[in-house]
Amino acid sequence: MRPRLRIGCGAGFWGDSAEGPRQLVRSGEIDVLVLDYLAEITMSLLARARAKDPAAGYATDLPGVLAALAEDLKARGIRVVTNAGGVNPQACKAALEEKLAAQGIVLKIAIVTGDDLLPRAAEFAQLREMFSGEPLPASPWSFNAYLGAFPIAAALGDGADIVITGRCVDSALALGPLIHAFGWKPTDYDRLSAGSLAGHVIECGVQATGGIATDWEAVVADWDRMGFPIAICEPDGSFVLTKPAGTGGRVVPETVAEQIVYEVGDPAAYLLPDVSCDWRDLRVEAAGPDRVRVSGARGRAPSPYYKCSVTAQEGFRCATTMMVGGLDAVRKAEAVGGAVLARTRRMFAAQNLGDYRRTNIEVLGAESNWGAHARRSDTREVILKIAVQHADKRALEIFSRECIPAATAMAQGLTGFAGGRPTPSPLVRLWSCLVPKVAVPIQIDAQPWSSPPIEVANDLPVQAAPVMNEPMPTGPVRRVRLIDLAYGRSGDKGDAANIGVLARRPEFVPVLREQLTAAAVKDWFAHFVVGPVERYEWPGLQGFNFLMQGALGGGGIASLRHDPQGKMFAQILMDFPLEVPEALLESHA
Repeated sequence: MRPRLRIGCGAGFWGDSAEGPRQLVRSGEIDVLVLDYLAEITMSLLARARAKDPAAGYATDLPGVLAALAEDLKARGIRVVTNAGGVNPQACKAALEEKLAAQGIVLKIAIVTGDDLLPRAAEFAQLREMFSGEPLPASPWSFNAYLGAFPIAAALGDGADIVITGRCVDSALALGPLIHAFGWKPTDYDRLSAGSLAGHVIECGVQATGGIATDWEAVVADWDRMGFPIAICEPDGSFVLTKPAGTGGRVVPETVAEQIVYEVGDPAAYLLPDVSCDWRDLRVEAAGPDRVRVSGARGRAPSPYYKCSVTAQEGFRCATTMMVGGLDAVRKAEAVGGAVLARTRRMFAAQNLGDYRRTNIEVLGAESNWGAHARRSDTREVILKIAVQHADKRALEIFSRECIPAATAMAQGLTGFAGGRPTPSPLVRLWSCLVPKVAVPIQIDAQPWSSPPIEVANDLPVQAAPVMNEPMPTGPVRRVRLIDLAYGRSGDKGDAANIGVLARRPEFVPVLREQLTAAAVKDWFAHFVVGPVERYEWPGLQGFNFLMQGALGGGGIASLRHDPQGKMFAQILMDFPLEVPEALLESHA
C-alpha cells in the first residue's frame, strides 16, 4: 500500500486548455493524471460521429495531448486515466498507439468497455425515464451506462500505464487509481465515498482552484495562469487539495466547498455505482497556503442499478442573435422577437407545417434571466436571441430565412447578426433510466471482467437534522443581499439544476434557514422552474443545497436558453433580499 497518492486533473471537459495536462505532468507533483472529457450530451454527438465514420466517436484531443507528454509520462512513471474513449474506446486507443509508435515510446494502454448499450436498446425498451416516468425514445442516438471505478483499478492492476474508458462516473477516474493504490475493497464504503469526493472536487479542473468562484475579485489577477487541481490522497480517504507551485488560482476552504456542492442533489445520498455517499458532515479546513484538507465523508452500500443516459433527436432547433440599439432598445427587441415569430407562424400555416413546438425570446443585457427581478429596462443596447424548435426542418429553414429581413423591416438600430443566417440542426434530448448491473457485462481489453459480489442498499440515509437552532438577535434589521451572507455554486443534471448556498459565517445559517426556504427559491425562479424545489441541509459546509426540477427548459442542447445548464443560477440567487438583525451584521463587520 502506498503512503499517499497524488492525483491531478488536467481537463474538466472536452475543449479544456491543453496547458492543464502539460502543467501537471511537468510539475513533478503528481502520480496520476486524470482527464475528464465527457458531458451528458457529448455522448450523442460522439455516437453520431461514429455513425458517419467508424474511426470516430472519441475525444480527438487525447492522442495529441498525451503524445506531446509521452516522454515525461514514461520517465516519471505517471499513469493516466481518462474517459476520452467516448463511444469508441478502441479507435481512441488505436490513434494513441499510432502516435506513440511514431515516437518509439511504449506505454501499455488498456480500455474499459461495456457502457455502450445502444446495440441492445431494444432489450430495455420497457424501461421508463427515471424522473418523468415517460417511455424511452424508440430510436436513441446513444444509450450509455455510467460505469464505476473497480474496472479501472483492475486495469491498473494488470499493469496499464494508460486506461481509456467510455462512459463512467466522472469521479471514478480518480477513485479507480485510489482503489488500486490503497487496496480498498468493495465494502470499504467510507473510503470509497471519500475517494469519490476527491474525484468530484477535481473533475472540473480549475473550478476547484478558484475558477468561477463567487468572490471572483480575489482571484481575477490569476485568471491568465490558473493552476489545475491536485488531490493528495491518504489511505483513509482524506485528502489535501492543492495546485502546482508557482501557478495562479486560490485554494481556500470556500473555493473547495463551492466545488463540492456543484451538481449534487441530496448530500446524504449522492448515488454512485460503487457507493452511496453521505457528505453532510464534511470538514473542509485550511492546511497551509493553497492547501485545503477535506475529510469526513461517509458511505453506504450502492444500489443494484447503473444510471444510464439515453439521447435521441426530438425535432429540430434554430437560433439567431442580433444587436438592437438606441432608445427603448429593450422594448424594440421584444417587439422584433414577437414579430419574427408571428411572421413565420403565418407562413407555416400557409404551408400546413404546423406551429413551433417551443419558442424562447431572451433580451440579453436587460437581465432577462432575472425574470420579475430584472432592473435594466432602460439599457440602450441589447442582444436579442430568438430560439425555436419545430418537428419539421422545412419550417426552420423558413425561420432561418425570414429572421434576417428584420434588419430593414423592423427596428432602427438593429444590426450585427451573429454568424449570418442561422442553420437548423437536430435538437437532442436526454432521458435517464436505471438498468440492473447484472445486465451490463464489462470488458477490459475485450476480456470479460467480473465485479466482486457486494451487498446493495435497501434504504437511503435520512435528511440531516438542522445544525443550528439558536434564535437570532432581536432589534432593528437591515436588508442585505444573499451574497453578503453566503457564497454559492450552481450546476445541472439533465433538466434539473442545483444551487449550493454556503454561509460565510456559522451565525448566518439561522437567517438563511428562516428566509431562504424552498418556497422562496421557487418563487425567485418562477420564470424558469416548473417542477418542485427541495432544500437539503448541509451542516458540515454550513449551508443548504437546493434542487430544482424542470428548471432548464429541457437542459443541455435540448434547451433553447442562452444558459441551458443553469451556470448563472447561483449568481441570480445572490441578489435574494434578506432581513438581517443589525446586531448580527455589526458583530461581524
